[in-house]
Amino acid sequence: MSKTILEGERQIPVYAECEVLVVGGGAAGHSAAIAAARAGCKHVVLMERYGYMGGDVTGGYVIMVPRLSFFSKQYVRGLQEEWFTRMAHIPGAVLGPSQEEIGCEDPALVNAWKNVHDCFSTDAKLPVRLVRSVYFEPNQLKIEMDKMLLEHKDSIQVMCHSWGTRPIMDGDTVRGVIFESKEGRKAVLAKIVIDATGDGDIFRQTGCPYFGLADKLTRCATTALVWRVGGCNWDAYCEWKKVNPEAAQALRENFSKVSGFRALPLPGPTNDVCWINNWHPERDCATIKDATETEMETRDTMRAALDYLREACPVGFRNAFLYDIAPQLGTRCSYRLDGEYMITSNDFAFPKEQEDVIAWHSTICFINDNCPVEIPYRAMLPKKIDNLLCPGRHISADELGIDYVNLIPQCVGTGQAAGVAAAVAVADGATARTVDIKKVQDILARDQDVPLPRNQYTDPSYMQNVIDHEHGLYTDLAKKARQQADYLNSVRQFGANQGEVKDTDSHSFKG
Repeated sequence: MSKTILEGERQIPVYAECEVLVVGGGAAGHSAAIAAARAGCKHVVLMERYGYMGGDVTGGYVIMVPRLSFFSKQYVRGLQEEWFTRMAHIPGAVLGPSQEEIGCEDPALVNAWKNVHDCFSTDAKLPVRLVRSVYFEPNQLKIEMDKMLLEHKDSIQVMCHSWGTRPIMDGDTVRGVIFESKEGRKAVLAKIVIDATGDGDIFRQTGCPYFGLADKLTRCATTALVWRVGGCNWDAYCEWKKVNPEAAQALRENFSKVSGFRALPLPGPTNDVCWINNWHPERDCATIKDATETEMETRDTMRAALDYLREACPVGFRNAFLYDIAPQLGTRCSYRLDGEYMITSNDFAFPKEQEDVIAWHSTICFINDNCPVEIPYRAMLPKKIDNLLCPGRHISADELGIDYVNLIPQCVGTGQAAGVAAAVAVADGATARTVDIKKVQDILARDQDVPLPRNQYTDPSYMQNVIDHEHGLYTDLAKKARQQADYLNSVRQFGANQGEVKDTDSHSFKG
């Protein structure tokens, strides 16, 4: 666009002042607000552009949280696990192997979960074991997330239908955020700001460095609009797939062809409702054009896709109907923080100990068979800028590493850590850059049910489990990484012996 207009100066009223301002009420932002309040912060403001919390989880219908465990231990706990324990008593709200069942290799029990995607391990060289992956009803989670906030109503001020648009800067320090709402343009001032927008809406305007779209071949370089099908019989569909493998493969392929993009039916927490996930390639969820096309193209093919399911597998979808359409665009990645530490695929191929670890997460990475990796505080700390933290799906990672660390569990985990860090900084009169990270780690591990390596409040058996299973580096991908690293190290050593300095990263593994 070549044309511009000039906006004149204007006075902007201050709507609120607080200790910690969280912009975005998704998985990361909601967790940050709750964690800050539980860590003793007395005045948190949570700003959300929609009328509910959860973001992709409740609005985008990403209704499955994967890979929370590794062998017999659940590494992703804290607020992430609290979602499910709070809803466990509600009929039809939660589905997944229990905490007592994870790691179980009993063929009968494993077979009982084979109809539920991602609830069991997939490494062909090892016995199949159950994994703590959980499906949930998004509307029940909307209610529960509100209840969590209401339990801290004396500490958390919630602002729905308020879209944070611009940081308020004092040199290189963030002092608050300007937002838009039906009441017009106003401001919130804060001692610490947490950008949990997912697309870096705040940090991109502070002057800190950042990156654009992820590698175009990754999951992160796609968008989605999830929709749900009611009246199905998921168990019957799964049994039909087992008996008719060739027809099932044809259904998978043709369903995507009918849709016009890759699409797949997935189970839900009840047998009679499934969800249709989809992947529109090379789309950026932070651009008007890509977001609009994803929404309209998906809705345009829903009827034809549903007709195809009824025709191709009547035993599972004879009475199927359009149940609902997610109210939010399915967002995976757009802008990424270029933070004080960048997560890469090397963090999965080569075990690393991070002194400032704030989340120890099993992930969906097949390099290390989903073994937990250490996510450092620095990965959500922007360069140059102070009093700003950036947890969630825009965390600092390269174009491949982001694919493994921007799912719901990592958003919750980094958000929870950001909230605790902000509360500690405020209490101690410190900044986001000078906060006592040891104190943050102890609060997470001791008070908020977050396992952390080498922490006195974490059961040592968690680390022993990782060691006993070689950090998950028994896979073919990991072996390839080590071979590549050995070769590059030999090249570097040869260059050094010849009096040359080789600009070669000995750990540059591209999975």
